[in-house]
Amino acid sequence: MWTHFEPVHAVTYFHPRSRAAYEAVGLRGYWRGYFAGRAAPLGPTDAAPVIAAFFSFAPHMVARALPAVWRLATPEEALRARLTGAVQALAELTYELPESHLAEAAELLEAAADTVEPAGRVLGAANAALPRGEYPLARLWQAATTLREHRGDGHVAALVAADLDPVETLAWRVAVDMSPQNLLGRGWSEEQWAAARGRLVERGWLTPQGEPTGHGRAGFRAVEDATDAAAARPWRALGGEPIERLRELLEPIARAGHTVIPAGSPIGLPSLQG
Repeated sequence: MWTHFEPVHAVTYFHPRSRAAYEAVGLRGYWRGYFAGRAAPLGPTDAAPVIAAFFSFAPHMVARALPAVWRLATPEEALRARLTGAVQALAELTYELPESHLAEAAELLEAAADTVEPAGRVLGAANAALPRGEYPLARLWQAATTLREHRGDGHVAALVAADLDPVETLAWRVAVDMSPQNLLGRGWSEEQWAAARGRLVERGWLTPQGEPTGHGRAGFRAVEDATDAAAARPWRALGGEPIERLRELLEPIARAGHTVIPAGSPIGLPSLQG
């Protein structure tokens, strides 16, 4: 299900209309919009909680954006901008789908999002507490975002439990399946990257040549399995038949979303098959 609802959420990072909506409230530059929009459900926070919740960014990079962005746009303005931009993006991508299709997808995705467990899920809980949108695309995007951040909170917990720090996690992804160009923009220095690779070699996850080992693959597979298990409750609550119907409804929306998600993006989202 993640491969079907994540592209709905992800238009907020990549579609020109989403970028324009942030710029319209004074958040010029990609990272201002990113940090303000994603952190806005937490209120006018400073850098420290966001460093913890977002996990993968170097602290100094977050501190450059927060709390300074709140002098450009309030959290309420950032929230309106992110929802406006996301809805405009989805409207452009799904204009051929009937409103009844979008309304049914929103209703089912909301039913799943309504069952998320807030305990220990900072970003998931903050998004779940936001007012529900009035129109189907707004409701669809907000439900996808709640489920996405809920899953992300669980993923961070699994990484912490596995004793992986942020730059070690990024270095592992680069060694396995991701271009370093897509992750170098997270603020870590070359020395920090090298030290992280060294620690992965010491724990037996990488060879001295930087290749993933079987031990490392099994270790990270356990992280992914824990992430999936922690994200499963909403889908158990929704049930088999509604899930299959939701998957069917989300399929064309997700495929449309993929058209604006760059290949090899840091999200690590696989292409839909078929």
